Amino acid sequence: MTNEGINVHEHMLELALGALAHANWHANYHSFENSRWSELSVLQAAHACEILIKARIAQEHPLLIFEHLPKPQPGQASLSIRELVEGGRTYQYSDLPDRLWATTGIRLPGLERHKEFGRLRNTIQHFLAPSYMDISYETIAFIYEVIDPFINTSWGLFAVDYNEDHEEYIYLVGGLIRRGVRFLASPGMMECFDSIDFEWPQGDSEYRKFMESRFEVARAAYPPRAPSRRSSRSE
Repeated sequence: MTNEGINVHEHMLELALGALAHANWHANYHSFENSRWSELSVLQAAHACEILIKARIAQEHPLLIFEHLPKPQPGQASLSIRELVEGGRTYQYSDLPDRLWATTGIRLPGLERHKEFGRLRNTIQHFLAPSYMDISYETIAFIYEVIDPFINTSWGLFAVDYNEDHEEYIYLVGGLIRRGVRFLASPGMMECFDSIDFEWPQGDSEYRKFMESRFEVARAAYPPRAPSRRSSRSE
């Protein structure tokens, strides 16, 4: 394989984090102009997760994400990115957790949630959104039960750092708290921690205690030790 593909995982990671920011935006906010935001959040989150897993696998070696590789042609010295794109086939969404474990030793968190979310994505993409589901919540649960711990284990990243709101944390974190969502608190959150409106779920003192312990961990790591990799805001 030519050297042009050696850092392909970095491109994949940046692309996936952009999709994650879009999914956080669609799942946690509402639009008066577009009634499909919750459904779009499912497509974006599933797409983000797929690319994130492939990025981690490709970090070991780019060819490991391919289930089928082009056959060498007579006289061919090496395999180019273009030839891979045109003649290769990467692993599908449902196959990726096993491939991740086999190549990196990492077990994807929330495996059953990952499978269920894949089915939900297919249902929405090809048929209709289930009327009995809170689609936005399904996306939020997927992001913070599967993607959040995975990107933290793989790269030390936090899902709350990727959002397209110009306020970055205030409304996103406040909404997660109101819903009782368990998420990893990032050091970057501490920049505006005092501006967040904490409406704790009534009667759930265990959740509050759990999250406050995570805030303490984030506060101890503030300011962030590395430059923020938050995605750019939407134009």
